[in-house]
Amino acid sequence: MSTVQFELRKLTPKCGAEVHGIDLSQTLDEPQIDTLREALAVHCVLFFRDQHMTPEQQKAFGRRFGELHLHPAWPRLLEGHPEIMEIYADKDTKRIAGEDWHSDVSCDPEPPLGTILYMLEVPPEGGDTLFSSMVAAFEALSAPMQRMLEGMSALHDGETTYRGRYEGMKDQSAEYPRAEHPVVRTHPVSGRKALFVNRIFTRRILELEKHESDAVLEMLFRHVETPEFQCRFHWQPGSVAFWDNRCAQHHALWDYFPERRRGLRVTIKGERPFYRA
Repeated sequence: MSTVQFELRKLTPKCGAEVHGIDLSQTLDEPQIDTLREALAVHCVLFFRDQHMTPEQQKAFGRRFGELHLHPAWPRLLEGHPEIMEIYADKDTKRIAGEDWHSDVSCDPEPPLGTILYMLEVPPEGGDTLFSSMVAAFEALSAPMQRMLEGMSALHDGETTYRGRYEGMKDQSAEYPRAEHPVVRTHPVSGRKALFVNRIFTRRILELEKHESDAVLEMLFRHVETPEFQCRFHWQPGSVAFWDNRCAQHHALWDYFPERRRGLRVTIKGERPFYRA
C-alpha cells in the first residue's frame, strides 16, 4: 500500500487543481483516496500528468470511488472492457462527444458521480477541454434568481441527444434514459449548492410554462459559459482528468481536425441528485 503524500495546486480561483507526486497505477491507501474525494468536491476537476496505466489499473482506480457506469449509447468500447469508452477522433470523424457544455449522462436517473479520462494520443495543437464550476455559477446568480430556482425540477432526456448521434451505433431500437432532477442540487460531499442544468440534456423546467422555461434555460446555459467560472486543460500523452459531474460541466474543443486524438474513459456511478435547503 502506498503512503506517498501528494501536492494539490489550484489551477484557477474557481475551478480545477493539479495533483503532483502521485502514481495512479499504484494502489492508493484510504487516506489518499479520501483526500482526492474531498479535493474533487472542492475543485470540481483534478488533473494528473505523466501517468502510465493499463486498462485494469484505470478501472481499479475508478472503483475506489464507486461502481463503474456503463454508457447507454457509446458504440466504441475497448475490447474486453465494457466499462472503458474509447474517445477517438481523426480525419474521418463527423462529430465528437462533448462538443457543447454538459454534465455526463445527466439524463440517467442516477447520473455519474465522476469521469476519469486518460489521454493516449493528442494532436500537435488544440484539443483542450474546458471545465466550469457549477457551484460558482449558482453563487454568481442574484439572490432572487437563486430563490426562484431552488426547489424547481427539470427534465433531462437522452433520446434527442443519443438517437443516431454516434457512428457505429447498432441498436436503433434502444430506449435512452430520461429523468427529472432538481435545477439546483446539493453536493453530497461538500454540501454546497450547484446549478444542474446543461445544454445537451436539459429540455424543460417543469414548474414553468414552455416559453418561460426556454428563456430561463437559455439564460442559464449562457451563464455557465462565463470565463471566470472556468479552467482550461491542455492535454499531453499520459495526462488524466478526473471531473466531478455533480458540480462541473465540461466542453471538448474540436479545433484539431483532421488530426488524431485518442483516450480511454472510465465513468463512476453516482446517486440520485437531491436538493437540501
